[in-house]
Amino acid sequence: MSSSTIRPQAARGPALLLLLLGLLLALTACGSATGTTAVSASRAPDAVEPLPGEPVPRLPATTPSADGRQVTVTSAERIIPLNGSLAELVFSLGLGPKVVARDVSTTFQQAAALPVITQAHDVSAEGVLSLHPTVVLADRSTGPAEAIAQIRAAGVPLIVLDDAKRLADVGPRTDTVASALGVPDAGRQLRERTEQRIDAAKAAVPATGHRPKVAFLYLRGSASVYLLGGPASGAGSLIEAVGGEDAGTAAGLTGDFTPLTSEALVKAAPDAILVMSKGLDSVGGVDGLLKLPGVAQTPAGLDRRIVSVEDGQLLSYGPRTPQVLREITAQLHPAGAK
Repeated sequence: MSSSTIRPQAARGPALLLLLLGLLLALTACGSATGTTAVSASRAPDAVEPLPGEPVPRLPATTPSADGRQVTVTSAERIIPLNGSLAELVFSLGLGPKVVARDVSTTFQQAAALPVITQAHDVSAEGVLSLHPTVVLADRSTGPAEAIAQIRAAGVPLIVLDDAKRLADVGPRTDTVASALGVPDAGRQLRERTEQRIDAAKAAVPATGHRPKVAFLYLRGSASVYLLGGPASGAGSLIEAVGGEDAGTAAGLTGDFTPLTSEALVKAAPDAILVMSKGLDSVGGVDGLLKLPGVAQTPAGLDRRIVSVEDGQLLSYGPRTPQVLREITAQLHPAGAK
């Protein structure tokens, strides 16, 4: 799951949801000049690590799409992944040279020179079709539906994947993308490498005997959007893997997100707060975050214990998830991280 798949519970109206997602992706792509004072780990470059060599696709291959279709791919010469998480998988499989476009949430170095075929979070069907793709990859959050229908009507194979929200989704998602592109052997190799690295990252979490409660906050200060993550936010699996407890779930929240209020946050009583880095920038760093309702009154606020991870990586649930786990561990357990 990429940052573009967030669906705030508080924003069920389509127009507001589109605004939220557009703001998120625009900020992900453009960044912010506002500095932060959060504790930060030493971050690796924003790049993916492809498997050695470029695999040769064995096609045609027929793959079930998450929207109930059976999609047959006959060529992987011109691939368009419609979000950063899927692009990360394609490049990691070694098929980066065959990718001909990217969306705004695809920010890693190897894709930087590719043309962008989304505006905010909306896919441009005309932009996609102008590049003559032989296969397009999307997930359930990709839209608008009219653009997806237009791409399919033009005869382009388009495969929809289920959104990834848990560590357990990483392996199956890798298998699906690899099979669809005719490189199942590379998929098995990438899945094994990723799972080994996830296991190693989890093993490196210090045994403190205490599970800190971690609240995931979705912040977009420019739009005055402040949300508290619940059990379906996508962050819970990461928090648990690094020895924490999802504060929103522990407080009895349901669904994905709820508006941030002082009452909700004080009830959650987090020991630490997890945020996306550009979201933290958008509120003016840690000092600005502490001015939001209830934050300064929590144990996390009192200790200024803020964990910040890059927007495009935090919820990607893919080959770079082990790196995300290491970053969260280093910030959440600075004294004992290996």
